[in-house]
Amino acid sequence: MKHIQTNCACACLALLTACGSAPSPQNIPPAQSGEAYQAQYREPQGNGAEPVLMSAQMNASRCLPSLGLTAGGAGKGGGIAAHALRGERLSRNDLVDIRVDEDETFNGNYVVSRDGFLKLPFLPSVRAQGRTPAQIEDDLALHLLEQGFYDVAPRISVRVADYASVSVAVSGAVFEPHGVEIGGSPGDQIDVARQSALGASTEARNLSAALRNAGGVRPDADLSAVSLYRGGQKYQLDLTGVFQGRNMVDIMLLSGDEIVVPSRLCFQDDLMRPSPVSPPGITLFMSNLTQPATGNAPSAVGRSVREVPYGTRFMQAVFDTNCVGGVRATSARRSALLFTRDPMTGVSIVIERSIEDQLRRADRDDFDPYVLPGDSIACYDSGVTNVADVARVLGIVSGIP
Repeated sequence: MKHIQTNCACACLALLTACGSAPSPQNIPPAQSGEAYQAQYREPQGNGAEPVLMSAQMNASRCLPSLGLTAGGAGKGGGIAAHALRGERLSRNDLVDIRVDEDETFNGNYVVSRDGFLKLPFLPSVRAQGRTPAQIEDDLALHLLEQGFYDVAPRISVRVADYASVSVAVSGAVFEPHGVEIGGSPGDQIDVARQSALGASTEARNLSAALRNAGGVRPDADLSAVSLYRGGQKYQLDLTGVFQGRNMVDIMLLSGDEIVVPSRLCFQDDLMRPSPVSPPGITLFMSNLTQPATGNAPSAVGRSVREVPYGTRFMQAVFDTNCVGGVRATSARRSALLFTRDPMTGVSIVIERSIEDQLRRADRDDFDPYVLPGDSIACYDSGVTNVADVARVLGIVSGIP
């Protein structure tokens, strides 16, 4: 019986050690040559003795020309569109305080109706959707004169008392294209004193808020030519200033607006930074099964899902997963795997890095990709840990009666 057990143990040892080194992950996109979504996905070559950082140039070489940039470098039409759309503009369900000098008939609070009009007693409806309070004041003065209520236009005040939420559609080069509702305030955050004062203000209905609520712009986005469709008209906006230290075009949106972010069909390293239009953070799915831990919690992962800042790189996330460090004799020679998807095509990509080799390469940044929302990271145990586990399994096998 012992002879049989020994033969079985030897066979198991050969089988388990043969499985210790898995082949490199296979991908449909050409990740090894640097032609996938990020050039940083490509496999490291050589020993890295001559650091030449090429990934950013490789990514940029595939970029289509920016749709909104002219030869002078200014956003084509961006300034004109920004001027036409700037200022506070009313939308459906906004609460407006209207006062006509010494006339209680028309004074009061009014809500912009579903069809976009303000409806005062005894007067024709006034179009409010997309218009400024000053334009509404002019229309009311004209109606009061035309209806014979006044011979001379009275003083009129139109002030926003409270902004309602708006529903807009966001598509194109954003991580989560869909219709979003922005600008609403939860009941526990309502400031009664502020609501009772005139002159309401909000940033929650701005273009940047809509882009963040749609997952943020992707690194292939063309921010020089973001399109806004409103009332049958198309406006082109240049948002490149957000990454250049300039004020960006951050207009107030209205219900029914449609935003389309075009793509340059390439990865732009410069866009992998936190900004008002970037993803608010990255949710990563993580796995750390390093022995002797029995699960994620003992490995200091805490949860299998973790938030990291936008712009985090693969190796930074590997550190966050507790895959680096420890006893060198038993913890060295680990590897880490990144599972991601090309956001333009939806095709998955898997890359694997030897942690120790990556840490010691002078050109490591060329092969250290940025992590994207929804990516997954797995850590593989070191060779010593693998052998120890094989021995443990053999001990169990040899102890079978």
